[in-house]
Amino acid sequence: MNYFIADTHFYHYQLLDPNNFAPRHFGDVDQMNQAMIDAWNARVDDNDTVYHLGDISMRPQNTPTNEDTYAMLKQLNGHIVLIKGNHDYRELFKYLAKRNPTMPDGKLKYTFEDVGALLKFDHHQFYCTHYPMLLGKVDKIINLHGHIHHYSVPIAENINVGVDAPERDYLSEDLPWGSPLRGEEVLEMYDKKKVDIAKLNRK
Repeated sequence: MNYFIADTHFYHYQLLDPNNFAPRHFGDVDQMNQAMIDAWNARVDDNDTVYHLGDISMRPQNTPTNEDTYAMLKQLNGHIVLIKGNHDYRELFKYLAKRNPTMPDGKLKYTFEDVGALLKFDHHQFYCTHYPMLLGKVDKIINLHGHIHHYSVPIAENINVGVDAPERDYLSEDLPWGSPLRGEEVLEMYDKKKVDIAKLNRK
């Protein structure tokens, strides 16, 4: 099964409450990091693939190191497709590529994308990028993205899958904070967002 997530920002203590950007209500980064690890591993097993749409960890004052981020990723289940975000460094991807373990199914744990990935799900196409894309008039193409944390692009076809994303409020299931999203959940968010935007446009 495929899952989707963005903007984990492991170690990013500046997101801890209080802040006016994307407050995360934890006492310290260890609690925050562990909450994301637990939420991820509760859903994902090593037969699954998680598309991480950028910004794995954040390095204020030059921490964490590549070693720290690698140690964090090693704790996460599944194959991980890493789409480069603005806080992901090429040296980190090179570091991970040199330490890319082979999974029990014979595939490598990490694959890397500089710009994005396109995949099909339930008669839709998911265009996975870090930055939100303005696709124009499209049919059954949904841009899954991150980058803007607690903001939502006012276009139904743009779905923020970041851990802080407001679109997560559309989900009928109350998922633990930091959970990667299944394709069915992305479509639920899309359908409900589309209804809300249509209502706003009629006013």
